[in-house]
Amino acid sequence: MSARIARRVVISGQVQGVFFRDSARREARRLGVGGWVRNLPDGTVELHAEGDPDAVAQLVLWCGRGPRHATVEDIHVEVTEPAGEERFEVR
Repeated sequence: MSARIARRVVISGQVQGVFFRDSARREARRLGVGGWVRNLPDGTVELHAEGDPDAVAQLVLWCGRGPRHATVEDIHVEVTEPAGEERFEVR
């Protein structure tokens, strides 16, 4: 089994009010990634993902597209430490 990794992702564009958080939760759970996603006051979405490196990488790639009605303009990805998140939730 691979070591767990974690990433913090901030997604900008038309990403609030388009089911981005719920879609991210479904995608993370499909991939077996733990963490959380939340809207930020500046209109961006912040996501913390941790788990298998390949699964986390797939979720980060998904963030670059988002759900059907989202328009992702940019994503910022930072390496961070795993926090022991097993499930993925909307905050």
